Amino acid sequence: MFFLWLRSFLYGLVQVITVVPYGLFCVAIFPLPRKLRYRITVAWPRMIIVMGRLICGMRYQFVGWENLPDGPCVLLPKHQSAWETLLFAGYMPRELCFVYKRELNWLPLFGWALARLDMISIDRSKRAEAFEQVATQGARKMAEGRWMIMFPEGTRTAVGKKGQYKSGGTRLAKRMNVPVVPIALNAGECWPRNSFIKRPGLITVSIGKPISPDGQSPEALMAKVESWIEAEMRRISPHVYAQENT
Repeated sequence: MFFLWLRSFLYGLVQVITVVPYGLFCVAIFPLPRKLRYRITVAWPRMIIVMGRLICGMRYQFVGWENLPDGPCVLLPKHQSAWETLLFAGYMPRELCFVYKRELNWLPLFGWALARLDMISIDRSKRAEAFEQVATQGARKMAEGRWMIMFPEGTRTAVGKKGQYKSGGTRLAKRMNVPVVPIALNAGECWPRNSFIKRPGLITVSIGKPISPDGQSPEALMAKVESWIEAEMRRISPHVYAQENT
């Protein structure tokens, strides 16, 4: 247990030490073109993912990478920890546009740098207005070649648990007439939500085939996304759901 604590402490220390100067640097390069700023900014999450492997033993593998489409889409991943947010930002083959709560923009350094990447921050207390904002801005961002990414459960869920899948992502896909890509992952087994301790292990990020919105309501489309993700979770983490079969 002491080794786990020490490795987790060192990993956290690396994040704290590096985020301040890197955050200041990302704010300072605001005059540069957005695409260049994005590549520079996501170098930090890439580094944190690498350090998580080297210090804490959090390895990872992609399954179904070939399912990522060549054109615009909406990525709809499972959400268990902060780890996948870093991974997607740093390693997806296209520039991502996250939809996130506006309050994050107020965080010193991290929020300031995030606000300068031209993503979509919303006021979650005004849901109708927020969706129209996402749809309007999302169309422009997808036209620029970016992928939209939304966590359908809205917040991080504990390992083995399922949140309420909300149809915002599929509503957007339906409006834009682009496919959705379901993604299952078990990062919470190594980096549990709200946990200081990081555990070694192999994280699987499984990417499903794109699902077309043609002829489907947003609710029916989300039901397919939920069904695929939750079934895939039981395939990549059978030990977590073993009690369901007893």
